[in-house]
Formats: sequence, C-alpha cells, structure tokens
Amino acid sequence: MPIEVGQPVADFSATATGDITVTLSALRGKNVVVYFYPKASTPGCTTEGGDFRDRKPAFDAANTVILGVSRDSLRAQENFKAKQDFNFELISDQDESVCTLFDVIKLKKMYGKEHLGIERSTFLIDKDGKLANEWRGVKVAGHADEVLAATEALNAAS
Repeated sequence: MPIEVGQPVADFSATATGDITVTLSALRGKNVVVYFYPKASTPGCTTEGGDFRDRKPAFDAANTVILGVSRDSLRAQENFKAKQDFNFELISDQDESVCTLFDVIKLKKMYGKEHLGIERSTFLIDKDGKLANEWRGVKVAGHADEVLAATEALNAAS
C-alpha cells in the first residue's frame, strides 16, 4: 500500500555511506528529505545531488536531514559522494526495500526497451514521522529549491 500524505511512514533501516545504518525512527524530531535517483554519477543525478549539497546549510537551519537513495552498491555511493563532495549520506538500496516502501520502482522506457527503474522522486517527512509532501516524476531544475520552500513552510506551520 503506497504511503499517503499525512500518514506515518513505516520505519526502515538501510546501509548508507560513512559506514552507518540510517534508521528513520532515530531521526524523529527532525524533518527528513528522502530523494530517490536512478543512478549514481549520471548527469541528472549529479546535478540533483549538487543542488541539495549547495542548499544543505538552509536545510540544516530548517532542522532537516537529507538522504539520497539509489540501487547502486555502497562502493558506488561512496565514490559518488566523495567525487561530488556531498555533505549528506547516500543510501545503497540494492534489495529495493526502501524503494518498495516508497513505491518508486516503475516501468521505464529507454531506447525503445522497457525496464524497471527508479522514478526520480522526493519525500518530505515531518519531525513526527508523517509524510508531509511528495514529488514524483521530478524534473531536476529548481527541485531542491521547491523542497526547501516546502520544508521551511512546514517549520513555520508547526
């Protein structure tokens, strides 16, 4: 059953860069941005990650943790993070458990062939663990600013 805005997000734990395990419930008291991207070190994903990286001080000021998620290996995630100087953790979701929880695995077409892949999507979870906002089928340009504005509005409302 897909997650719905206003409903609690099921707890999850996942392996992330920095040799840590991220557990959603451990982040209670903070807003959490979980953004899903198709593949590390590709142009759109690099731009999107860079946009979040460059706005991290503003997200920090809004009491918000940023987490990037893809199906890449932990090694690929570590390399991507280091090369792009990302200042937030990336989750390696090779078993697709987090992707499945957020229902982001979709049938995609590339060069006339169909395959299952991650639909670029972002989710904003409030400090109480409820889904506050979601963006699916994301276009990278201006997206991080839109998520930041929603995060700041969420803080202003609470």
